[in-house]
Amino acid sequence: MIAARTKEPQNQEQIDTYAEDGPVRLGPWSSHIWRSDPRHLGFMLARYKFCAKMLAGKSTVVEIGCGDAFGTTVVLQTVGSVLGIDFEPLVLEDAKARLSAEGVRRCSFAVHDITQSPLSGIYDAAYSLDVIEHVPAEAEDRLMTNICSSLTPHAVCIIGTPNKEAQRYATPASAAGHINLKNADELLDLLSGYFHNVFIFSMNDEIVHTGFYPMAHYLLGMGVGLKTGG
Repeated sequence: MIAARTKEPQNQEQIDTYAEDGPVRLGPWSSHIWRSDPRHLGFMLARYKFCAKMLAGKSTVVEIGCGDAFGTTVVLQTVGSVLGIDFEPLVLEDAKARLSAEGVRRCSFAVHDITQSPLSGIYDAAYSLDVIEHVPAEAEDRLMTNICSSLTPHAVCIIGTPNKEAQRYATPASAAGHINLKNADELLDLLSGYFHNVFIFSMNDEIVHTGFYPMAHYLLGMGVGLKTGG
């Protein structure tokens, strides 16, 4: 049988790869987003791209609350390795099997609740997207303390969260479980308790910028350099 040929030769590789490897399979979290609000995949990947840019060159990175790891491979493009942790065993089992089948390397996973204990290893950087708003306020100090206990002194830590100022515009699905939302000042205060240098970025849809915080849909806080005893 003669293999099907594309009209434009530069397109042949895509067809051949698709025939050999099959379609890419999304995880349970990202599949639900694709089916319910596909625009949100663009927003989510833009957040991962921000982390990839900010953490470029870091050797060992930990993702706090990796979910199905749909965006983790974006960060893998710029760092040495990523450990993804989450407290949902089912979603991690799927992520391990799916990324292994895709041949993704330099990425590992562990079931771990960072609000209960720090990690056993030490990492150059950490990032956590859409997690802290689900953590009870009384547990956020344990969360941050345990993250910092797992970082080198000059590490970078990125925390991404929906902006409390924009909660009125959130869909019911997006707002579900958001029990600890923060505005820009509150995110700054939180990170300043643990890092010498803190930078807050605004985000609207896929665009990260330094604009007026109350008009941002999403916030990204970046802490650099651990405070002693933080």
